[in-house]
Amino acid sequence: MSGTDGHIPEITVIGAGLAGSEAALAAARAGVRVRLHEMRPGKMTPAHRTANFAELVCSTSLGGEGEMQSKGLLQAEMRSVGAAIVTAADDTRVPAGNALAVDREAFSARVTQAVRAHPLIEVVEGELDAVPEGIVVVATGPLTSDALAADLMRLTGSERLSFYDAAAPVIEADSIDLSVAWRAGRYDQSADYINCPFTKDEYLAFMAALEQARSHTPHDWEKLEFFEGCMPIEEIARRGVDTPRFGPMSPKGLDDPRTGRWPYAVAQLRQEDAGGRMWSLVGFQTGLKWGDQKALVQLIPGLQNAEIVRYGVMHRNTYLNAPEVLHPTLQLRADPDKFVAGVLAGTEGYLESSATGWLAGTNAARLARGQEPLVPPAESMLGGLVRYLASANPKGFQPMNVNWALVPELPAEINERTGKPRKLGKREKRPPLYRRGLGAFMAWAAQEAGLSVTPPPVSEPEPEEGAQSCTR
Repeated sequence: MSGTDGHIPEITVIGAGLAGSEAALAAARAGVRVRLHEMRPGKMTPAHRTANFAELVCSTSLGGEGEMQSKGLLQAEMRSVGAAIVTAADDTRVPAGNALAVDREAFSARVTQAVRAHPLIEVVEGELDAVPEGIVVVATGPLTSDALAADLMRLTGSERLSFYDAAAPVIEADSIDLSVAWRAGRYDQSADYINCPFTKDEYLAFMAALEQARSHTPHDWEKLEFFEGCMPIEEIARRGVDTPRFGPMSPKGLDDPRTGRWPYAVAQLRQEDAGGRMWSLVGFQTGLKWGDQKALVQLIPGLQNAEIVRYGVMHRNTYLNAPEVLHPTLQLRADPDKFVAGVLAGTEGYLESSATGWLAGTNAARLARGQEPLVPPAESMLGGLVRYLASANPKGFQPMNVNWALVPELPAEINERTGKPRKLGKREKRPPLYRRGLGAFMAWAAQEAGLSVTPPPVSEPEPEEGAQSCTR
């Protein structure tokens, strides 16, 4: 859409990965001219192998489909607005059970062709060492070049840019057994933590399992150099069986209400989101295999039925401390002309990267046309994700996958016999959450964003979500 003088608004997108390609195509479809900068093939990253856009460097899966899956809802939201990455994935999919998996080469070739063929997109090859003036979407991913990362530090503050992804598992609140764990701070300070107490036998069993767990083997381009404030729990344990008990698992100042005494050891959880739906294990950064992580977490008293919404990771990454620097529109607080999308904005996963790219590109185009940027509804998975990025606890912030704890709970159903709220199982609550979220997203896209919306195919309920796969 051009102005009355025939001028076509223009934006810049940096990076032609999943987020950048989606942002460029979303903005171009909105009638805005896009200058897309990509440093490959002139300068390759250690992870990439081709010059194609949206190259998948790890898994070929965009996550599980269907009404039981949080990623299934995000896929459906993106399908409803014709987003490029999900469309290309549907066109190049390969059999993968209940997951949306693609032919790696065909997928990236399809996205590359769509970008290069669009008349409003100009691809500029070569590295940028600074964020240019004007309206810009920065989507340079987890391996952002050093020069551009330095300029982002200038824009946002050096302490707000992380170069290392050291995350602990995050647990869904409803799966924590509060008949075993309890809320309290050390020495009767504010009750901001959930505490899981170990007896000596439970602690020694946990440590024996940790010792046997398989350690993460990094890619050859990842050089893991740990520092004390980010030491993986498995590395701490190698220093001696009691070392965690005098570190992150110290029981000091925590009186177990059942005994009135300090436990032998404690695993603490800290609130991750404003609604208290997600809690992270304090000091449990880990690079263990995800199957081992789940087994170990469920050995922690009070977490025997834990639902893990994000697994721990240890690898090279570049991302912003999103709660400190981003609005839910994905604009920088310090400069609203600048948008950030993808892993750099604090997301995990191919699908999450592309969806934030779509929103950043859509909002950048709106801003270029003199319209206000928008935020999808809280009931939608994309709306829940970007609200989390903008409002999560900034202390120790780590990138996040989509999960059901990002969207509001369904209204409570009252048990007629007891008069108390009835707790719904996953198979009861997830399909209604899916339908509510998709309906809210499509209504928002059509009515507020003024987009053409096509309802995606009806999705049948699928088996419940399993362990996440690597979907960078």
